[in-house]
Amino acid sequence: MDRPLSSPGVKPAATEKEKVTFPPQYRVLMHNDDYTTMEFVVAALETVFHKTPTEANRIMLHIHLKGVGECGIYPFEIAETKVARVHAMARKEGFPLRCSLEKV
Repeated sequence: MDRPLSSPGVKPAATEKEKVTFPPQYRVLMHNDDYTTMEFVVAALETVFHKTPTEANRIMLHIHLKGVGECGIYPFEIAETKVARVHAMARKEGFPLRCSLEKV
């Protein structure tokens, strides 16, 4: 015979509250240089960071005008992988494009 999971008037045993901790987040920054084309930066933002063409263009212009721009915020391992993918893409095409991480 199936028993109900809880009976009326019966309270579950008190348990310690579990504190949920999230992994530290890191901001991925892309830096401007005089050699990498704007088209390549947009393509990297769309490919690696899954930005829409509009978002990618907005970020690229920000990087171009301000010298640095935020591509996204991720846990460390994901951020590190994205930086490595951008660097690999850039080196393959002969560009000195540089990304860095900054703890949020």
